[in-house]
Amino acid sequence: MLASVVILAGAGYISWRHFRAPGPSMPSKIMLAVLPFENLTGDPNKEYLADGLTEEMISQLGQLNPEQLGVIARTSVMGYRHKDERLDQIGRDLSVQYVLENSLRESGDHMRLTTQLIQVKDQSHLWSHDYDYPAKDILNVEDDVAKAVAREIRLRLTSQQQAELAQSDPVNSEAFDAYLQGHYYFERDSKKDTEMAAKYFERATQLDPSYALAWVGLSRVRNWQANTGAIPAEEGHRLAREAVERALALNPNLAEAHAQKGRIKRQVDFDWAGADASFQRAVALDPGNAEVVRTAASLAGMFGRFHEALQLKRRAVDLDPLNAESWESRAETEFFMGQLDEAVANFKKALELNPDVVAAHVVLSQIYVMQGRPQDALPEIELVHYDRYRTFLYPIAYHALGRKKESDAALRELVTKYHASMAYQIAQVYAFRSESDEAFEWLDRAYAQRDSGLVGTNVDPLLKSLHNDPRFTAFLKKLNLPN
Repeated sequence: MLASVVILAGAGYISWRHFRAPGPSMPSKIMLAVLPFENLTGDPNKEYLADGLTEEMISQLGQLNPEQLGVIARTSVMGYRHKDERLDQIGRDLSVQYVLENSLRESGDHMRLTTQLIQVKDQSHLWSHDYDYPAKDILNVEDDVAKAVAREIRLRLTSQQQAELAQSDPVNSEAFDAYLQGHYYFERDSKKDTEMAAKYFERATQLDPSYALAWVGLSRVRNWQANTGAIPAEEGHRLAREAVERALALNPNLAEAHAQKGRIKRQVDFDWAGADASFQRAVALDPGNAEVVRTAASLAGMFGRFHEALQLKRRAVDLDPLNAESWESRAETEFFMGQLDEAVANFKKALELNPDVVAAHVVLSQIYVMQGRPQDALPEIELVHYDRYRTFLYPIAYHALGRKKESDAALRELVTKYHASMAYQIAQVYAFRSESDEAFEWLDRAYAQRDSGLVGTNVDPLLKSLHNDPRFTAFLKKLNLPN
């Protein structure tokens, strides 16, 4: 991508100057924040380009040498867009030693990218450079700069990494522009914006059918549309599968494509082992990608590999510390591990970053029940924004409080309202109430409905009463989950 022009130059400086002779007090990994490109073109319609360049820079730099260089994820740095935050505060917020400041200007048919590397501890400017080129040739200056940087940092790169830097991966500039616009709209996460994203990703694939990343974007949009009912599920999942397979055929080493294939295997196919293999491959290819790491960690936890899951989720927090999802995801694993105090603390951290994190209140109410504090669960349930989840949680809390009539009434309401979409949650309630026959009946219904919640069956604390029942072992075998 064009952003590697700037990325690799900055990365070369860091690796060459600061890794050349590390002293005993030097941290094992340097952490870097790529601040959002400041759009100085005077055209607000170029925001998508500034955001896209930021994303590409983070992605490219994060893959350069992840053992030596950690790069903060997009979701944590984008909060500094259009803000004049002090660098020392950014350093504390993100736990980074270096930042890259960036800007984008336009003059006629030329673009100028300006970047400067700053050391946080003394705010000294270590390196800066301007890159000017015709807008239509935005991708053509990458190779020479990449090769020059590879020479500078050759002692810190394997021969394979040097070869990858030297390889040319040309992309049609108009296709790249369409991809950036697709990504910009997809991040907005609404039905209308996702429709726009689909149009731009489709345009990118039409302009450059060999553009693997655009096919991944298209697959993610189609999968989202299928899962939310925006398009028929069968059609959407078929289109998503076809697009990601096209991406992998074009680039078998594209981490984002393996991660997307894993999502489809997990959400649609119930192929947990296949999904796990796809996610592990994605992490191996791009260990500095916080989203990929979080996704892989969640499935590892569902397989009971808690130590591995927690390690990955801690890495995701390091890479994306201002993203509530990083803390919420880590807390979920601690919940499944029975580390309830740690889970409570990290759910609360997630809520500090984003008070609208649904899972935090949902699981906190369950934790309070398990800690013998069901009276604290009720006000927590009131903070859950979605009626369906409140309706699921009330029969659990009332049962723990010994209020049987109210638990029965709340459970009847849950079954009446949500029998077609929350079969797994209904099974959880019955299991918590030690009503095993009804629990297994609803687990079977969840299986028939392809309920995605089933992936957590073998580690779900609410199903603990079923563990010694032979039907539970048989059900796990049907799900291809470990016992």
